Amino acid sequence: MKMIAEYHDSDLTVITEKVGGKKSMVIEGVFMQADAKNRNGRIYEKSILEAAVNKYVTEQVSTGRAVGELNHPEGPTINLDKVSHKITELRFEGSNVIGKASILNTPMGNIVTGLLEGGVKLGVSSRGMGSLVQKNGTMYVKDDFMLSTIDIVQDPSAPEAFVNGVMEGVDWVWNNGVLCPQEVEKIETEIKEARGMRSSDIEIKAFKNFLSKLVNS
Repeated sequence: MKMIAEYHDSDLTVITEKVGGKKSMVIEGVFMQADAKNRNGRIYEKSILEAAVNKYVTEQVSTGRAVGELNHPEGPTINLDKVSHKITELRFEGSNVIGKASILNTPMGNIVTGLLEGGVKLGVSSRGMGSLVQKNGTMYVKDDFMLSTIDIVQDPSAPEAFVNGVMEGVDWVWNNGVLCPQEVEKIETEIKEARGMRSSDIEIKAFKNFLSKLVNS
């Protein structure tokens, strides 16, 4: 599977609430969209996106564990020290996934609050794992897609470049319940470098390392 992230360029509604005398901010708007080609040239069929969103709501939102980060990290896992918001609602309205998130009183959450209060326009970007298939010249997300979270981002161009340059260039696999970068690519690189240096010892070592990982997986 590959990391897939999509920036959704839509205006978010910012709501300021007071709970127990404390001010808190909530963002609400279209977080994801089905059956339409997005800015990265991909389409999520509604049945596939609906299944992923429903699973995420059941396992994360409903249990109070759905949190996201300020900007995309380098991998699919949630970094608690970078968490900025808690996703409290995801629902379908037609082909749109309407979401709501509360900005948390964390270091990153306070940055988001400061930016919003300063009038900075922020957006949201989904982060997930899945495979792609090409149909009639268009990339479709396959039914193995899993939604990881919804992150808050600022620059629409940055997530797009980051996704294509870093995230989507790496295959990820499950290793003892944890998503890890695909070892095959790393070992393949080592073997190619060894051939370039004409070092058979390094090449053999890399291949043995690959075999040992197969045995232990």
